[in-house]
Amino acid sequence: MRVEYLYRYPVKGLTAEALEEVTIEAGQCLPWDRAFALAQGDARFDPEQPRHLPKRNFLCLMVNERAALLRSSFDPGSGTLSIQAPDGEGITANALDAPGRSAIGAFLTAFMGGEARGTPRFHHVPGHSFSDVSRKVVSLINLASLKDLEAKVGSKRHRRRFRANLWFSGAVPWAELEWVGRTLLVGGATLQVRAHIPRCPAVDVNPETAERDADPVEELRTLYGHPNLGVYAEAIEGGRIAIGDPVELLPA
Repeated sequence: MRVEYLYRYPVKGLTAEALEEVTIEAGQCLPWDRAFALAQGDARFDPEQPRHLPKRNFLCLMVNERAALLRSSFDPGSGTLSIQAPDGEGITANALDAPGRSAIGAFLTAFMGGEARGTPRFHHVPGHSFSDVSRKVVSLINLASLKDLEAKVGSKRHRRRFRANLWFSGAVPWAELEWVGRTLLVGGATLQVRAHIPRCPAVDVNPETAERDADPVEELRTLYGHPNLGVYAEAIEGGRIAIGDPVELLPA
């Protein structure tokens, strides 16, 4: 097995950023993955005491499909986040300081229009991940599983619907669902598989058009009897991971 694609998602719900390589620390997400999020005005998120909250508290594709029309990019060196809307309007600001986050939050709130609740706030809390789960994890998907789904439904399902950190090849379809509790060597890192990834209506959204033009959750349930695609894993030993690196499943 080998690593085929690597992605991070600096802003929850916004653009995937492709990586050639990444160095992960034990117990951490990929650097800058889900490091920022727009919290709805009625969300009880306290940056002084950050805790995991369900995704509906934030700008997210499950609820706010138009967010797929935004194109964002983040520069860790400068802290600069750029976001552009399809009408050409955009913002570039420092996402690591309060004035920049305020400006970014105002731009995203205006874009959301009636989907904004109260006065949303754009957050970054060092060390906190706005992941869909409370653990700091890396999400992995077997390319063969996606291809098997596509073959059975007779249609392509863009991999960016599923917002994985790492896509790998070389395993039989759905083998990864048997790996919970098992350990993987991925490049120079050691990951332990913790759980399946149950899919939600976010995957209905076409990442190129922002239309809800498919129902992968129902497809998974109908074809396989479950809503899962991919697994969450925790880095138990840090290290470098790069495109083309081997993925090895250690003996149980």
